[in-house]
Amino acid sequence: MKQRKRLFPILDWLPNYKRSWLKGDLVAGLTVGVMLIPQGMAYAMIAGLPPVYGLYAGLVPQVMYAIFGTSRQLGVGPVAMDSLLVASALGSLALVDQGQYIIAALFMALLVGLLQLIMGGLRLGFLVNFLSRPVVSGFTSAAAIIIGLNQVKHVLGVKISNTARLHEITWRTFKAIPEANLYAIIIGVATLILITLIRKYGKGIPSALVVVAMGTFITSLTGWSELGLPIVGAVPGGLPDFAVPGIDTGLLRPLLPLAITLALIGYMESISIARGIQENHTDYEIDPNQELIALGMSNITGSLFGSYNSTASFSRSAINDDAGAKTGVAALVSAIIIAITLLYLTPLFYYLPNAVLGAIIFAAVFKLVNVRYAVSLWHRNRREAFLLLITFLVTLTFSMVAGILVGVFASLAYTVYRDSTPHIAELGRVRGTDYFRNITRFANDIEVRPDLLLFRFDAPIFFGNASFFKEELLERINARGPALKTVVFNCEAITYIDSTGHFMLTRLIVELQREGYRVIFSGAMGPVREVILSGEIAALVGSDYMFVRSSEVLDYLDGVCEPSEMQRKIAWEGKRELPLSEEQ
Repeated sequence: MKQRKRLFPILDWLPNYKRSWLKGDLVAGLTVGVMLIPQGMAYAMIAGLPPVYGLYAGLVPQVMYAIFGTSRQLGVGPVAMDSLLVASALGSLALVDQGQYIIAALFMALLVGLLQLIMGGLRLGFLVNFLSRPVVSGFTSAAAIIIGLNQVKHVLGVKISNTARLHEITWRTFKAIPEANLYAIIIGVATLILITLIRKYGKGIPSALVVVAMGTFITSLTGWSELGLPIVGAVPGGLPDFAVPGIDTGLLRPLLPLAITLALIGYMESISIARGIQENHTDYEIDPNQELIALGMSNITGSLFGSYNSTASFSRSAINDDAGAKTGVAALVSAIIIAITLLYLTPLFYYLPNAVLGAIIFAAVFKLVNVRYAVSLWHRNRREAFLLLITFLVTLTFSMVAGILVGVFASLAYTVYRDSTPHIAELGRVRGTDYFRNITRFANDIEVRPDLLLFRFDAPIFFGNASFFKEELLERINARGPALKTVVFNCEAITYIDSTGHFMLTRLIVELQREGYRVIFSGAMGPVREVILSGEIAALVGSDYMFVRSSEVLDYLDGVCEPSEMQRKIAWEGKRELPLSEEQ
């Protein structure tokens, strides 16, 4: 039963459903469902699909997430960034007509779902850790700009093919200005102004729904659609039919890199939002790998019912939580609202201007451009700020896939570089205390001992920095001169030693002892201590020269006190027998 609840989290909360939760779930479900109608149609346009496919994307995926997801407030469905990624991928393919484009979009959703399901089954949720916050911020900001600028054509009332490159969007839009439709500009600009005013003075009012209703009403009265104002037109009614997406093996190769990107980005968005919301709730826990399974099932099953790629929406999830959602019943209510719309209300959207949908997206996505974080990062960490900038510029200039890949590889390269040349410190005792600090930062307060070098290495010792460790240590030994007698390896900041590092340390200790230096270890943690004690180092150093704290080292050297049996036991924990010291 426990295993079934883990795979089907709905079995955990549904049998224990409380009547007091129903009101919050109903209000939240209705609110999000109403909000999703214009959003879904607008996001489908970003993806290059007919607006009705945005409604399909808000139907089955929500139901599947309610069954398999571990968050009880997450709002799953179409989102702006994934929609543009879909458009970017499919726009580069030589597809003959819209029918083929739709089939390819559904195939993409199926592919993304399969990847997420496999990743969840293999418990690969940790892969999202390779997407650092600077890379994600740079990518998100660039994607938001691209999404927003791609909507200018709707506000102008002109036809411009979608592209994910800034210079191409700018040039195509500039060339299309002479063909702009005055009525589209009026509707689009008025929509942006109205959304801004509602956000500022009418919090709680669904701005997207208001502008959709007003835009549709005005267009139906004025007849501007007959004067060239582009409108949504006939939206197919009825629920989507069950159909397996056409699987074209020829599309697999070009779509796979973006499908992997979509799978990771979608998961990253979802888990970040889910964890943020879960902080306010103590009645459930987020399972990262189950979230992958839930998203995978949402996309796979959704693709069978006309849904393109779906993931968690920050805005809808926040509103869902704020409106009082307690369980997945809220998502089921939202799906029912979408189903009712598809069955009975699609004729109401006939006169909806494309300019209104474009303005809704334009107003929504530019909130994703996080200038404040970029400026803050520039002042705090220039190197990570450059990661953000590189990702941002590559995404804008080349493509979204290139942007995220370059960002990930740049992050890994930076991490390797940082760990290969980590921070190093020479430590000394702060006068009158048992505190040990960097002698260059606390020079006036440190007791200087020319006979002692306390060397701290702030990183794991592995093949990438073993030579750096040795070179830096020998340089400091040479700088001390003949007065130096004892070298202490402070291991408090070392979390791991690989075989290359172990070999280097062994050779280095032999070399130092041959030259007459006493070598001591202090502060080694469990995993590091086990590596030290499992090889030749233990025999070379001896039990008298392993300490838990640096203060014990100085007490021993000064003859203040010998290490107790318990101190020696803790220092050599994990070793069955303590090696004999030189004196023994």
